[in-house]
Amino acid sequence: MQVKYPDGMATPISEIAIDRLQREDWDRVRAIYAEGISTGEATFEQTPPPWEEWDKSHLPRCRLAARLDGDVLAWAALSPISSRRVYAGVAEVSIYVSRQARRKGVGLALLAALVAASEREGIWTLQAGIFPENLASTNLHKRLGFRIVGIRERLGYMNGRWRDVILMERRSSSVGVL
Repeated sequence: MQVKYPDGMATPISEIAIDRLQREDWDRVRAIYAEGISTGEATFEQTPPPWEEWDKSHLPRCRLAARLDGDVLAWAALSPISSRRVYAGVAEVSIYVSRQARRKGVGLALLAALVAASEREGIWTLQAGIFPENLASTNLHKRLGFRIVGIRERLGYMNGRWRDVILMERRSSSVGVL
C-alpha cells in the first residue's frame, strides 16, 4: 500500500492496511482506547463508553482502522463539533495507537488517511484537543498540517489536578475554498 501524505510525498507501508472501522472491531478498538486512557495523557475520559454511545458521537463515514494481518493496531474517527449547520464542515479528531504500533509510522499513515477521508466528506476544518504533555500526538498532528491555535487553560479537572489542553486545527486547502 502507498500512503499519500497531504504534501504529495508517498511512503510505502506494505504491511499495514487502512480501511473502515466496523462494529465488529469494537472490542479491539475499545481495548486500544483503554490503553490510551491508562496513560493519563490522552483524554479526560476515564473508561471507554459502550459501542452505542461511541457510535452516536462519531461521524459514520470517517472511522478508520489500521490493521496488520486483520488485527486492529490503531483507530481514528471524527466527531462533529456542533449540530449547527454552519459548523457542518468542522470535526474533532480522535486517534489512538496501540502500544505495539507506536512510533512505527502507523499513526502518521492513519491520520493522513483520516485527513483524506474528511476532505472526501466535505470537512474543511479538523481540530484536536491534546494535553501539552502528549508531545507524540502534538508532533504527529503538526506533521500533517495542524497548527496550534491556543491553549485552553485549566479546561478540566482530572485525577486531582487541573489540565490544560492545546487546541490544534487543520484547515483544508481544497474543501471550503472559495
